[in-house]
Amino acid sequence: MSSRRSNQRRPVRRPPDSIGLDGRSDEASRNGAYTRRDSFDPSSYGRSTARTRDEARREARDDGSPYARRVSQAEYTQRRKRAKRKRIALVAVVVALVLCLGGAGAAFAYYQTVSNNLHAGLDQELIDALNAAEASQPYDGGPFYMLLMGTDGSSDREASEEYAGDQFRSDSMMLTRIDPQGKKVTLVSLHRDTLVDMGENGQQKLNAAHSIGGAAYTVETVSKLAGVPITHYAEINFDGFKDIVDALGGVEVDVPMTIDDEDAGGYVAQGLQTLNGDQALILCRARHAYDEFGDGDRYRAANQRLVLSAIAKKILSSDAATMVSSVQALSQYVTTDFEIADILSIAAGLRGLDPEKDIYTAMEPTTSAYINGGWYEYLDTAAWKTMMSRVDQGLPPTEEDEVDETSGTVLATTGSGAANAEKQSSSSDSTTKKSSTVTVKNGNGLAGAGAEAAEKLEALGYTVDTGNAESFDYSQTIVVYERGDQATEAREIANAIGVGKAQQNNGEYAFEGDFLVVLGADWEG
Repeated sequence: MSSRRSNQRRPVRRPPDSIGLDGRSDEASRNGAYTRRDSFDPSSYGRSTARTRDEARREARDDGSPYARRVSQAEYTQRRKRAKRKRIALVAVVVALVLCLGGAGAAFAYYQTVSNNLHAGLDQELIDALNAAEASQPYDGGPFYMLLMGTDGSSDREASEEYAGDQFRSDSMMLTRIDPQGKKVTLVSLHRDTLVDMGENGQQKLNAAHSIGGAAYTVETVSKLAGVPITHYAEINFDGFKDIVDALGGVEVDVPMTIDDEDAGGYVAQGLQTLNGDQALILCRARHAYDEFGDGDRYRAANQRLVLSAIAKKILSSDAATMVSSVQALSQYVTTDFEIADILSIAAGLRGLDPEKDIYTAMEPTTSAYINGGWYEYLDTAAWKTMMSRVDQGLPPTEEDEVDETSGTVLATTGSGAANAEKQSSSSDSTTKKSSTVTVKNGNGLAGAGAEAAEKLEALGYTVDTGNAESFDYSQTIVVYERGDQATEAREIANAIGVGKAQQNNGEYAFEGDFLVVLGADWEG
């Protein structure tokens, strides 16, 4: 498969007065006038809290649901076979634990401790929702869907006014398709700001589902949004994420660009390297390092998929003893409905998986909009349906690998290996003559500054008009653009003149041409 470079930049998302580790407030003004820009039936997102599980089953029986009717002899036999396979898997796990831990007593203690850790925090409503989904599509050893949630419970966030009182702080959400038989894994990141019609709860951002109805309602909402049954759930606490990576002895990651983001926790150098837990966590949290390129959540989600792929590679290539200890480390920070036998059985089935070829990644296609003081993501319905159709067939979410040419971030992978080749190749666009028009304004009062900047841009083919800004008190040089797809070129202009921060026009600037450059006190010529 081929690869394409992405230069369709999104708006830079920097809401005012944002705070917290991820630098953004989830609080945004909203009114009832918003409407979905797609064909989804809003009522499909409704959730009746008064309806009991028995009532739901009676309704399903009336509708001919396959899991509400009486079980046939063939189905009964199939279920017995599945139960037998689970018992065999459990026995195999117990034997492996005895061998790795040196005794039945130690193995039993391990099993109980890890099992208790994994299931801590699960509520009956979530278990019922997952069981109902599996009943509608009984598992036969093939592919299944899991919702993977990432939360951040760090002490910094606990003390933050932005998150005060929040029962749940979701940093990431991924719809995951796992195919043990085909040795394939698909990770599709979901934008937490996606505007979803939640029926009686109104139109809400996707991550509001958890505060409305907990994990069960989140699973239900995502399942309806994606049109697939979600039969498993896992929640990772990023507060202990670094401990998981350290337990593995670090993970090898090709960091796409240098990360220097205090809100994310610090600095990580660019390039192929073995990251320790702290470094991996910084990469997974970083948003503001990408402020000049566009939607920071999109880049952060890509890096999270990159690190998770590296963790999967490390675990699946380890020996049995290391795998057992890894599961123990994971259990302290992961909440899931999976049993230990399930986890080790799936891991055994996926052994030999090559992350570059067998892990497909992408992000839900959305369009950003800043409305009444808050950022929202509108789902591109047609593209989303196409993506999920491909995923459900076991195909990569996208037809091509996608690499952001400015930052080097891999935004989508198809298993072709083209993304890494694209990332390593030099961009020919930098030598292409430009045809855009640029207005350069002197905002620092230095004589000749505008003319000097214009000369650098004209050498690249730009048509440049110069003049003075309304004042000379600009402290920072800015490059202003109108449309989201101009962000990459705006950054190139900043690079060409040697200084400047690219930002999308929020209506504050009026100018002619394609771009506006205002030279600030940081201009050195």
